[in-house]
Amino acid sequence: MSELPSRFVMLGYQELPAELRRALLGEFATRQGYDTADTSSAGSEGWVDHLEQQLKSGELTVIHDLDTETTEVMTRQQYHSFVAHIHAQDDGLS
Repeated sequence: MSELPSRFVMLGYQELPAELRRALLGEFATRQGYDTADTSSAGSEGWVDHLEQQLKSGELTVIHDLDTETTEVMTRQQYHSFVAHIHAQDDGLS
């Protein structure tokens, strides 16, 4: 993965307390349009379990911005687009 400016910190799976990690993944599931209204095991908690496995395997990334104090979960594709955007801003292209 490409290098980010120092204001961004990539957080590993183990660095996040379970409650915070699951809350971030639940928010990610909602933003990505997962069906979180389903009350079966495939509902919200099921999606969070699935996303937690993706986070463990590196398919998802957690980035914290020290300047804005925000934390985002991203897919690999979203991460690469984000890095390209940040570098374009730094180069004055955006």
